[in-house]
Amino acid sequence: MPKKHVPAKLKRMVAERAQGFCEYCRSPVRFAMQSFSVDHIVPIDAEGKTIAENLAYACEGCNAHKHTKTQALDSVTNELVPLFNPRRQKWQEHFAWSLDFTLIVGLTPIGRTTIEILQMNRDGVVNLRRALYTIGEHPTDILPE
Repeated sequence: MPKKHVPAKLKRMVAERAQGFCEYCRSPVRFAMQSFSVDHIVPIDAEGKTIAENLAYACEGCNAHKHTKTQALDSVTNELVPLFNPRRQKWQEHFAWSLDFTLIVGLTPIGRTTIEILQMNRDGVVNLRRALYTIGEHPTDILPE
């Protein structure tokens, strides 16, 4: 059985690798109202390991909505697709920002499904994005399509 506890050194490495942002919704940790978590991309219950290649830095909203899910139905194609894996996939290949930087738009079935399942455009995070964009603190490193 894989370890459930993530050692402090590994947690720090995962946080540093994410550069202070949720690896799913790109929310910045420094403006978060709750602490971020280290998410097992493939859950322990599905034999996911507690190793760097299976861990992602996630805000509480994304982590709670993802929970143990690894796949879901795409609402457009009605096909079962995997959720976004930040270790194996590039964010900008599956997601883009809306022109006003408040919404994440899915570019692929993986992107659409991940947005829906993780509720990446939930009201609180959209409001935060709007405020952060206004003060020049929004993660605009990935430009809108």
